[in-house]
Amino acid sequence: MSAPLHQRIRGQIEDQILSGAWPPGHRIPYEHELMAAHGCSRMTVNKAMTALAEAGLIERRRRAGSFVARPKVHSAVLDIPDLRSEVTRRGQTYAFRLISSRRRAAKGPAEIELAGGGALLDLRGLHLAAGRPLAVEARLISLAVAPEAAGIDFSGEPPGAWLLEHVPWTEAEHRISAVGADAATAKLLEIPRGAACLAVDRRTWRGPTHVTQVRQLFRGEAYDLVARFGSSRGG
Repeated sequence: MSAPLHQRIRGQIEDQILSGAWPPGHRIPYEHELMAAHGCSRMTVNKAMTALAEAGLIERRRRAGSFVARPKVHSAVLDIPDLRSEVTRRGQTYAFRLISSRRRAAKGPAEIELAGGGALLDLRGLHLAAGRPLAVEARLISLAVAPEAAGIDFSGEPPGAWLLEHVPWTEAEHRISAVGADAATAKLLEIPRGAACLAVDRRTWRGPTHVTQVRQLFRGEAYDLVARFGSSRGG
């Protein structure tokens, strides 16, 4: 039994957005164009568009139409960083050293939600800048959302950069804290045990489904966190 037409219209538009074919800011066809294309009523099209807006995938603007929404980032200061690009922008050489990679089942409620009924790809790695350790990374990728990740050799491709290019995200959450390096982290970062590290915990979603969760521990002196605020006031 086929899905109702409004769900099929929603699915077609969602596919264009999540595949990256329609980037943020792209105008969705007007409702009358969708009505003509699908031979349906305005009510049917409106149901599809309302569902997309409620999912945060489109923005509906009065008299202007509907547009692909900008990704939401739950942080005042961070976008999704591509460490390879950031390091090379500084004029330094970048490298990623894969420490371990394994496919495994989810453990606990948070991982089960991330996995979405599938398996997880569990990655551990080390980012280097100018030949020196920059950050230790522990990442889980949902293979239900990104099954191709299981076949990628991440010893030659940093997982964060690969995900940014191949699995468009629609929403992200960052949590930032300061932690002391445990023995394993201290050894990898070549710092004393207990030395201050910047911890960045991040989760991303693609529509309603989770894509990845990652924790990156940076050497305290090796990473800058810059905030930019728009304001008409000085100071």
